[in-house]
Amino acid sequence: MAKILIVDDAAFVRLNMKRMLASAGHVLIEADNGHHAVETYKKQKPDLVMMDITMPELDGISAVREIRQFDPHAKVIMCSSMGQQNKIVDAIQAGATDFIVKPYKEAQVMDAINKALMSSE
Repeated sequence: MAKILIVDDAAFVRLNMKRMLASAGHVLIEADNGHHAVETYKKQKPDLVMMDITMPELDGISAVREIRQFDPHAKVIMCSSMGQQNKIVDAIQAGATDFIVKPYKEAQVMDAINKALMSSE
């Protein structure tokens, strides 16, 4: 069981992700943009972050940079839409641990989470 921060500006995406992860027994917290993600990370210190790339106010790539400055060992899985491959490269360079492409299937999400939680830097 891990504490996971779900970050997406779309409430329905956060809800779907929470439904997937709740069945695995994870503790779930959420944020609706990059600024809230950084603030919530600093307060809650989750084990893992699931972060959308495209969001208003502060995008996911910038939020990953800020989180990694605060915690160089932060584990962040980026969630991108099809056609955002160039942003995925930027996200990995910014410090993202892994990425999944929307629309994603539960098995894909769980595999990425398990891989990230088992890895150590």
